[in-house]
Amino acid sequence: MCGICGMLNFNRDEKVEESVVRQMCKVITHRGPDDEGVYVQENVGIGMRRLSIIDLAGGHQPICNEDGTVWIVFNGEIYNYQSVRAELIRKGHQFSTNSDTETILHAFEEYGEACPEKLNGMFAFAIWDDRNKRLFMARDRLGIKPLYYYLDNDCLIFGSELKSILQVKKVPRNVNPVALDKFLTFEYIPAPLSIFNEIHKLRQGHSLRWDRGRVNIRCYWDFTYNVPKKTSEAEICDELIDILQDAVKIRLMSEVPLGAFLSGGIDSSTIVALMSRVMDKPVKTFSIGFEDATYNELKYARIIAEKFKTEHHEFIIKPNAVDLTENLVKNYVDEPFGDFSLFPTYLVSKMAREYVTVVLSGDGGDELFAGYDPYIANKMARRYEAIPRILRKQVIEKLVAKIPPTEKKKGLVNRLKRFVEGAALPPDLQHVRWMTFLSEAEKDLLYSRDLMKQLNPAEYYDFIRGYFKAMSGCSPIDQQQYVDIKTYMVDDILVKVDRMSMATSLEARVPLIDYRVVEYTTKIPGMLKLAGLSHQKTKYILKKAMERFLPHEILYRGKEGFSIPIKNWLKTDLKPMMMEVLSPENIKAEGFFNPDYVEQLKREHLNNVQNHSHRLWALMMFGIWYDIYIRRS
Repeated sequence: MCGICGMLNFNRDEKVEESVVRQMCKVITHRGPDDEGVYVQENVGIGMRRLSIIDLAGGHQPICNEDGTVWIVFNGEIYNYQSVRAELIRKGHQFSTNSDTETILHAFEEYGEACPEKLNGMFAFAIWDDRNKRLFMARDRLGIKPLYYYLDNDCLIFGSELKSILQVKKVPRNVNPVALDKFLTFEYIPAPLSIFNEIHKLRQGHSLRWDRGRVNIRCYWDFTYNVPKKTSEAEICDELIDILQDAVKIRLMSEVPLGAFLSGGIDSSTIVALMSRVMDKPVKTFSIGFEDATYNELKYARIIAEKFKTEHHEFIIKPNAVDLTENLVKNYVDEPFGDFSLFPTYLVSKMAREYVTVVLSGDGGDELFAGYDPYIANKMARRYEAIPRILRKQVIEKLVAKIPPTEKKKGLVNRLKRFVEGAALPPDLQHVRWMTFLSEAEKDLLYSRDLMKQLNPAEYYDFIRGYFKAMSGCSPIDQQQYVDIKTYMVDDILVKVDRMSMATSLEARVPLIDYRVVEYTTKIPGMLKLAGLSHQKTKYILKKAMERFLPHEILYRGKEGFSIPIKNWLKTDLKPMMMEVLSPENIKAEGFFNPDYVEQLKREHLNNVQNHSHRLWALMMFGIWYDIYIRRS
């Protein structure tokens, strides 16, 4: 596990300065505190920071081939590297280390641009082929590891994080208005966009080749939803357990202490159960809770910890939110990010790092097995739409809008308000009803005239519609899952897990999105994922498969999600910060938003008229980010 960076000047006479590459490495030291390495040769420079997990003695990077003509920097883990390595040795390749990094290098020599297809793991890597004067980069199939790049007529610069690229002074810092709109709408910025106009993210399952002035970006892996498996429910359960068990087993490969996040939900409980089946010592588990009882799920984590006799650790969050917010944005979140669960993910990672260097996480289960509320809401919407439109618009929507929000995490009132808000979206967007936090009408009120001039309302949801269209021949549930995997999972969930675990120098592995598991779930009929309109019927086939291992009260309890009481904190601990960051003076200075409407949002939230926590928090995150990365720079 590492952070990588580098730059290539297209003019061979324009040398890369080693000091610049080392500075690019320095700002991502948290991603790899154990080691640093750079390779600089004329117009090329690559570098890395290493968190040592495999081949502690021999895994120093950059690594070169036998004659020193091909060099690699790599971030991630390759779980099948031993079998790939054995195959390459049979083909005549000679290895000097036992690292997965060197295996990728030789796979590139043998298979060329097809080498990522040989790998099972999480990865982002860059290879400089000096013989052919060619740069090749790739990102793993599901986008677990990040890779940003800047490209102009003179150079290509890349890094695991934006801050590495920004160390090169020539890189401009122009806010991308489309990315800003996407952030405020969804709380994340979808690939290939970044918050900066001139910097992009390499998409999941894609590779990039620079060869003599030409850049080619290629999709090397994707998936579709196939004809449902014509096997019994029991057979699917058996096959699912087998593939999940292997996905967990191969991720136990480590030369350093290892454990698991445990929330008490079905996904993390599944991981712990499967780990316990193959480990010869107790699993180390880590959970966090809150003083607010409606947000606290520690009792469920304790049930699993006791059942599997884990070495369990807990931590109760007491908000020191101001210091934590400034620390995370300044040091680890170099692109605006609005998901509240950033905080608990960071804190549980920080706690786990005191005991282990690697954790397994249950992320991905909701996307693969239809576990989110919108899957239920989509089915319910068909009944809601049967109500005459005038009644929905003039009575229901107005009545629900007048109901004050509650302080509970979700609850009936909060669910109802989100449902009615989402139902107002166009039919082809209703799946994202609970993942959309700013309507077109609100944008007209919030955005400044200058920002509105740079946006095309017809393109607000273009990337969502594009993924729906790609699966147009599939069932609605299949379409919805494809959208979630391609957007929310990769650009929100996995970004959060990567940044916050790496902020504490902790490696997080995600067995549920082993690409073999993903491909297997595409063959499972949608009705075996969502079997009804209650939370007990979501993830149906996963729950049935895990009944042999997990207690009923874990499998069939309601879904709460991993969040914090931010709506309450904005009225208490975080109120001074909110008032300062979103002051009329600051809003005017930034020039993107209407100060009067921001004041209205604050006033309504503080007076408990409406819950504007998502909108206010996103605006705060952007304001803090803007101050650090634009105003001060």
